[in-house]
Amino acid sequence: MNFVAPIRHEHGAAPAEFALESSITSATAALLRSQHEDGHWCFELEADATIPAEYVLLRHYLAETPDLDLEAKIARYLRRIQGEHGGWPLYHGGALDLSASVKAYFALKMIGDDPNEPHMAQAREAILAQGGAASVNVFTRTLLALYGEVSWKTIPSMPVEMILLPRWFPIHLGKMSYWARTVLAPLLVIMALKPQARNPRGIGIPELFGSTPAPRRGTQSHAKRGWAALFKSLDIVLKGVDPHWPTKLRARAIDQAVAFTRERLNGEDGLGGIYPAMSNSIVMFDALGFGEDYPERVVARRAIEKLLVDDGEEAYLQPCVSPVWDTALAAHALLETGDGEAEQAVVEAMHWLKPRQILDVKGDWAEDRPDLRPGGWAFQYGNAHYPDTDDTAAVVMAMDRLRPKLAGKNDFDEPVARAREWIEGMQSRDGGWGAFDVDNTYEYLNNIPFADHGALLDAPTVDVSARCVGMLAQLGEPSDSPRMKAALAYLEQDQREDGSWFGRWGVNYVYGTWSALIALNAAGADLSSPVVARAAAWLVAVQNPDGGWGEDCDSYRLNYSGYQAAPSTPSQSAWALLGLMAAGCVESEAVERGIRYLTETQEADGLWHQDSYTGGGFPRVFYLRYHGYPKYFPLWALARYRNLKRSNTQRVAWGM
Repeated sequence: MNFVAPIRHEHGAAPAEFALESSITSATAALLRSQHEDGHWCFELEADATIPAEYVLLRHYLAETPDLDLEAKIARYLRRIQGEHGGWPLYHGGALDLSASVKAYFALKMIGDDPNEPHMAQAREAILAQGGAASVNVFTRTLLALYGEVSWKTIPSMPVEMILLPRWFPIHLGKMSYWARTVLAPLLVIMALKPQARNPRGIGIPELFGSTPAPRRGTQSHAKRGWAALFKSLDIVLKGVDPHWPTKLRARAIDQAVAFTRERLNGEDGLGGIYPAMSNSIVMFDALGFGEDYPERVVARRAIEKLLVDDGEEAYLQPCVSPVWDTALAAHALLETGDGEAEQAVVEAMHWLKPRQILDVKGDWAEDRPDLRPGGWAFQYGNAHYPDTDDTAAVVMAMDRLRPKLAGKNDFDEPVARAREWIEGMQSRDGGWGAFDVDNTYEYLNNIPFADHGALLDAPTVDVSARCVGMLAQLGEPSDSPRMKAALAYLEQDQREDGSWFGRWGVNYVYGTWSALIALNAAGADLSSPVVARAAAWLVAVQNPDGGWGEDCDSYRLNYSGYQAAPSTPSQSAWALLGLMAAGCVESEAVERGIRYLTETQEADGLWHQDSYTGGGFPRVFYLRYHGYPKYFPLWALARYRNLKRSNTQRVAWGM
């Protein structure tokens, strides 16, 4: 990786003396350079070793003609991100994760790395010290069962017949999150048919099991003991019943699971727009006997190839792509600059976004809101069944900010109105919003043995709810309307004793606190109120000595007892600054120091470097490195600071 020398300023000077305008100008130019010709932005979205490793193993499962050059690039990537502990972490600098390490080791061995090479030997020792491949999570064990490394009996039962159950039944796909639905529907077919990998190279990993067979895993740390015991007993019963399901019933269940999957295949954007679901759909088609030239399988396979990132030296597979999210957030940052060229770029971006609004498909969300008209945006290029409230709110706020600048050429009134209608209808009973579904709060489901990741649900969260509150407030929703009163009560009730808020989709309490503060400001909250003051005080208290803010993914641990210091990052520093400015603290020393941190760490190309993962996927299981975050969030914070310092009012005027 090529590092660019930072722009250096005389230490100790006030931010205004750093030529703040020059920093904003260079960051603006850099962001504009990365805009695609059609008006959108899409930056890399990097996860951990599991996704590229699974991609390698998928190709060998299917016995596809090997691409040796691509394999060599993936191998270089996997070797580079191997941790000093010998294994592979879930995020940059993190602890060894056993399941990720087993998959990465397996992929490297499949590619051709000699198990006796130092990096492989070190990985093997680290894996065995953590219990070996016998102790991996359920999804990894399923992959190992496909390769014959473990018995299918070691995997918790999920009979395909469950797809035939009525919606009122306690265990139902409709009660799970969208990502669980799209991953599980084809996986239920796979688990029923129990296919085996072709594996033409005949590679296995018996050395990762030590001398004992794979055991059944016990209760996971997130699970409640009573529920876990109940579901474990049910699992024993289902294993006994499995060989005796009536043939016709099983065939009908498989047909229904396949139909569910087919309806949501989503063309070359892939099932659910996410990798695990995409790969499961291909394995499902293969297990059912549909050859590699079967049209739906061909398209699904192309969807996976579109996730590849290849820089010529290394390659990895993204879990999905983020064009709508990146475009909306880049637009907000550029609108904040007030630059004429930047505003024209945002006009182009909004015209790129407009036709991607989902107006004609009632997705899975409609099961709970059958009378609600669609009107949201998805995260990816296309994912019509699964728009999300977070992206939708961010897009709407950008469109709304742009409308007054269009001088009679505004054609965004109807998209904004339709999106507002959809967001209003997606509010949950507790006043908050989930990302993709309404009232998806069936917490007992996270105790089923198959859910050892604890991430089956899409319950309302503060960060997503804050975005929806900010959008409604920006569009003029009165703070005393019933929906707004319920939403504000939800936000206030979820504040922690230390003043912070949990961040579900960004790491972590810094993200949640920024989100809540900007929403409270937009809704007209008293900035001297205890809720706002405590939040601002928390942000000031956790500021690093260098003036920035940092928080790592370990903050999602179940025994979290308070903030632990982590190195400053550009994106988290920007969130903290945006939060403090929303709390009315633009003149504070903390904000001045934070602005100085950003200007001092800006590089010569106008951007900021960040290896840290500051995006949330599933707490404790899966994290994301949004490559766009250090490109637009710091610019956003710098420009907002400049604007507030120049204005007669120091109150942020927007919902985000």
